Amino acid sequence: MLILLVILVVIVCALLGLIVLIQNPKGGGLSSNFSSSSQLMGVQKTGDFLEKGTWVLAITLMVLALGINVVAKNGPAAGSANKYQEQINKSFDAKPATAAPSTAAPTFPSATAPAKDTTAKK
Repeated sequence: MLILLVILVVIVCALLGLIVLIQNPKGGGLSSNFSSSSQLMGVQKTGDFLEKGTWVLAITLMVLALGINVVAKNGPAAGSANKYQEQINKSFDAKPATAAPSTAAPTFPSATAPAKDTTAKK
């Protein structure tokens, strides 16, 4: 479903780009190329069609973006994120392994135990 929505967004973006590029901000654009009197649509109707097409495609793009957001949150990727979070929690909850002697904290003699004499007597 997500792939279908992404493909639709790409198509809508391409069409929206084409319609915007066809329009001329000064009122020329596509309508200026039709100067003959035997037109199916007049100059004003061509401008209205392009403007309505722009609005329809822009609104469609927004709705598709919201749809992708909803599908992505509820899709299969959401379940895999929970699986990874469970693995992370398990690794923090696990008891640490016994430390190697080289990395172990030094032990100090307790106050009640007699200290060993390390000096050699000759």
